Amino acid sequence: MTFDPSIFKAYDIRGVYPVQLDAELAYKIGYALASLLKPTTIAVGRDMRTSSEELFEHLSRGINDHGVDVIDIGLVSTDGLYYAVGKFDYDGGVMITASHNPKEYNGFKICRSKAEPLSGDEGLDQIKRFIESGAAMPKSPSPGNIVRRDISESYAAHCMSFVDLAKIKPFNVVIDAGNGMAGATLPPVLEKLSINATRLYFDLDGQFPNHPASPIELENLEDLIVKIKETGADFGVAFDGDADRMFLVDKNGRQLGGDMVTAMVAKSLLKIHPGETILYNLICSRAVPELIEKLGGTAIRTRVGHALIKPLMKQHNAVFGGEHSGHFYFRDNWFADSGLIAFLVCLELLSVEGRPLDEMMAEIDPYFRSGEINSRVSSVSEVIDKVKSAFSDGQQDTEDGLTVQYPDFWFNLRPSNTEPLLRLNIEAESKDLLEEKMNDLLSIIRT
Repeated sequence: MTFDPSIFKAYDIRGVYPVQLDAELAYKIGYALASLLKPTTIAVGRDMRTSSEELFEHLSRGINDHGVDVIDIGLVSTDGLYYAVGKFDYDGGVMITASHNPKEYNGFKICRSKAEPLSGDEGLDQIKRFIESGAAMPKSPSPGNIVRRDISESYAAHCMSFVDLAKIKPFNVVIDAGNGMAGATLPPVLEKLSINATRLYFDLDGQFPNHPASPIELENLEDLIVKIKETGADFGVAFDGDADRMFLVDKNGRQLGGDMVTAMVAKSLLKIHPGETILYNLICSRAVPELIEKLGGTAIRTRVGHALIKPLMKQHNAVFGGEHSGHFYFRDNWFADSGLIAFLVCLELLSVEGRPLDEMMAEIDPYFRSGEINSRVSSVSEVIDKVKSAFSDGQQDTEDGLTVQYPDFWFNLRPSNTEPLLRLNIEAESKDLLEEKMNDLLSIIRT
């Protein structure tokens, strides 16, 4: 068959349904995955997108036709899928989701046993080549079955095991589920917590009628911020479409980046696991490693992306890892990420410290940041070379794009995996310096 190979991304498979990703391709991906992993059982979960049920049926049939059983865990979050694979020793797992993408999209996040992710170089390319080759897909004489399993209560209990529920204070919290899977995974946990939760958009709706389920964009937090101020809440939290990422918003309506949540979780975990290793990606604020080291932990800097962070966490036996994008990884969660666990750990920290979120952040975070600025360019390599030359007096590394560090500011410029875009992140010790360096860099990048 002919298909658009660009849907095979660095960390998942994702495209517009049914133009780029349809039932026939879902079947072939399921069959190819079973051929690659040679498993006995594969767990399959799905989000609430309108195409997820059809994709489930055809993906599962492809897996079954190769002689492999499917464990249907139903409507779950992506971190729920990782939990199921790790907890019940399945040979692999597929989450049918397009995460934070618009409603027209769908896709697959795939992992091996122990919730180890497949990435472009490690698994996804093999699946793509298998399909491209036109290899025969004969049905097994012993086709697999589909077995239903409900993990909702088990997963909720697992997440709550990371904290002492008795310590959590009755905060007033606004929670925006974005009509995504947090609307299904949070209620079993909320009924056990003492917090007073104002729920926004908990109805599962793949049309996303209220706003896109992508809380990293500030415009998608407007309703949450209004409700925080309207109710006088202590803070708010927003989850993305498949509920594996979460972002906090303080009582003043200020969004905390994933790096600041990383700092909070690190602070809490280092009290329980003193001296342990914590990973952070190179887009995170300097405040993150500074806090980890101040508290006696070991901070290790990594490239961006879960397929890179999870193996490194295993290598260093790191207790935790965090990304600026809102992914938070836990050793005791099979090194997989979970927005729900991170939310609970932050709740416990705020309860124990007894200080408002904005006050805690003022102590942790003295810096000013640009956020991610995207620029479309004609030649990624030429622009990076120009920037490298212009800032040659700084400390440079090319671990992931170009990072240049100075005593009072630093920046990272890295290419998109799929488009001729450059992504710029800058951090400085003052707002004036941030604006100065941002203008300098953008004048080079966009000229």
